[in-house]
Amino acid sequence: MTPDFAKENIDLAQPRLGSKVTYATDDFFADKARLINPEVPIFIEGKYDDNGKWMDGWESRRKRVPGHDHCIIRLGRPGVISGFLVDTAHFTGNYPPFASLEACTSKTDIPDEADWREVVPKMALKGDSQHYVIVEEADTFTHVRLHIYPDGGVARLRIYGTIHKDWTQVSAGTLINLAALEEGARPLGCNDQHFGTPENMLAPTKGINMGDGWETRRRREPGHDWAVIALAHPGVIEKAVIDTAFFKGNYPDRTFLQAALITGKTDAEILAEAENWPVLLSEQKLAADTVHEFTDALNALGPVSHVRLNIIPDGGVSRLRLWGRLA
Repeated sequence: MTPDFAKENIDLAQPRLGSKVTYATDDFFADKARLINPEVPIFIEGKYDDNGKWMDGWESRRKRVPGHDHCIIRLGRPGVISGFLVDTAHFTGNYPPFASLEACTSKTDIPDEADWREVVPKMALKGDSQHYVIVEEADTFTHVRLHIYPDGGVARLRIYGTIHKDWTQVSAGTLINLAALEEGARPLGCNDQHFGTPENMLAPTKGINMGDGWETRRRREPGHDWAVIALAHPGVIEKAVIDTAFFKGNYPDRTFLQAALITGKTDAEILAEAENWPVLLSEQKLAADTVHEFTDALNALGPVSHVRLNIIPDGGVSRLRLWGRLA
């Protein structure tokens, strides 16, 4: 079962935020870069390369000398870490029996040894299993180091948390995409994400295909679908962009936006009241595979911190951009 900290935070290690694996003591059997691949790990029966069995993750060779292996992940954006997932999917006779995690703040790809601080002490691992561990840390980190004892393979490392941005360095008059994942925006929830998650809508750059967006199942009952977004910072929205790129036979027929300025409430409380928020953008017709920009149609609600995107009745949206100025 997925714990709350994994549901309520984003994966800070995802490559589309600029995260990368900068070092590993050894990745003889499986490339260290696969450790943060956003895709679910797979197993391909009978697939081998020059070094042996191909595995979807990071795997070191069998250690014949004292010591253990480790690798370093440099986060694309500094963040506050809430927890980790150490996933040994498909690693059965070759998983490490123990692991630990450290974090630090540094400007280099490979931080100095003195920079590191333990955030998860040595813990036991099982093969082909997901190991969630919560972290009680308030500091901001830029790097994570995964230690495995003594060697072996890990399919994925997810680093759950929130992006930290120094908003004092941003002028109040600067126009900024307040719904940008890389700035700290995050999805709070939705009623359906059968084919794609709302987080995809907030990702940087254009969508790469139909799978790189938020898409719901086909609705067979009355109503419509929705997703709620926590903005990176409260602000006054001046332009909304709804991009249905790649969604041709499955784009929403119509859309409207609601918004509110919320403080001091839990995610669950915010989601429960979102359907009653004021309308930021009245119902608008959408088209297939099109970038829709709305400025004059936006209502003057003043500063808002959260937005609910409503799609009628269902379908897919590739990207959502909400341009505004800080409140």
